[in-house]
Amino acid sequence: MKKTRIVMIGAGSGSFGLSCLKDAFTTPGLFGSELVFVDLDAAALGRVVRAAERLNREYGAGYVVSGTTDRREVLPGADFVILAIAVQRVEMWKLDLAVPLKYGVQHVLGENGGPGAIFHTMRNIPPILAICRDMERLCPDALLVNFTNPESRICRAVQRYSSVRVVGLCHQIGRGYQFVSRVLGRPEAEFEIKAMGLNHFTWIRDLRDRTTGEDLMPEFTARMKTHDPTDEPLSQYLYRAFGWMPTPGDGHLGEYVPYAHEFMTKRGPEFAGSLAWRMGNVDRIAEIADEMRPLDAGLIVPSGEKAFAVCEGVARNTHGWLDSANLRNDGLISNLPDDAIVEVPAVVSSLGVQGVRMGPLPEGIAGMCALQAQVQKLNVEAGAEGDRAKLFQALLLEPVGNGSVAAKGIMDELLALEKDLLPQFHA
Repeated sequence: MKKTRIVMIGAGSGSFGLSCLKDAFTTPGLFGSELVFVDLDAAALGRVVRAAERLNREYGAGYVVSGTTDRREVLPGADFVILAIAVQRVEMWKLDLAVPLKYGVQHVLGENGGPGAIFHTMRNIPPILAICRDMERLCPDALLVNFTNPESRICRAVQRYSSVRVVGLCHQIGRGYQFVSRVLGRPEAEFEIKAMGLNHFTWIRDLRDRTTGEDLMPEFTARMKTHDPTDEPLSQYLYRAFGWMPTPGDGHLGEYVPYAHEFMTKRGPEFAGSLAWRMGNVDRIAEIADEMRPLDAGLIVPSGEKAFAVCEGVARNTHGWLDSANLRNDGLISNLPDDAIVEVPAVVSSLGVQGVRMGPLPEGIAGMCALQAQVQKLNVEAGAEGDRAKLFQALLLEPVGNGSVAAKGIMDELLALEKDLLPQFHA
């Protein structure tokens, strides 16, 4: 039987690399497959490959492990390509925040929504479409499992401008589980959330006891009347205004809401803390790779990401359940455009990742999501085609903005500052 070939692009990073190691070695249904690590940073790549080789021996997993800085060497025959890349992530993120703020835009995070996300998307589109071109030529039947943000926009670019099959994965629904757990006073394992919407902009459609199937929404509604108002205040405000509870937590949710700054003063992530966390992950990979140090088995537990569950589900026909997957809509949410990338629960089998048809969103929520879907459409087309008119339209339509003068200033300034990273606009 042909070995399942899993190629991981961007695997040298601390967060993605460590999650790949954790999940590869806690998914016995894939033991014996080929694990191919790819990264442009040779030192980081070597570290994660050495860690994988050691774990392979320790766990007797039978993987065929390799690594390369040239993806074209290893894409032929790939069944799955797991992707997590970024273009000068922190440096450019800071710029994405600073320039709009200069023009009065009240970003709260600026990674996946708002003017910053528009430029984040356009920087990532060229390298990702280049990867897709290689996949079309070298492994046309492979499934692309994407973690690269902005998730829904990147998946939309792949859908619109390539023939590659793609599913986007995101763990942010976990924030919804954490919030509901606090409200109900129950462990997360006891209940199940079914949510729908766009990535980082999803809403609870159904809430049930995992064992009995009991509808827990009446209890949730009752308890919300006395719940701590300082716990995710923006999420609670939107719940009371629109009737459904958002799941992403205030940080990511606030990227799509023009009045989020009224509830949060924070602008952008805590970069120093994020860097420390990532460097801690790098240290953990190095610890695993160091044959002279005892292996801490406690490090190798499921990461919470679902890429290897998708690979196993498709390769082994598990009919596994995903709480969330980003897929082309095609009626999964009946009152959003068919070409939008929506986030819904899904089932994974030999047929691929199939989203669950969730019906309509409430009109107010659908209106917010439809507006975001249109911004994303214009953003992706602008980034793929180098179209300044569509870029300006996306900035004017983006609800987290500050008028036409700001939109023009942001566009001109960021296009100039990021000239080398946006070649599609300077051909």
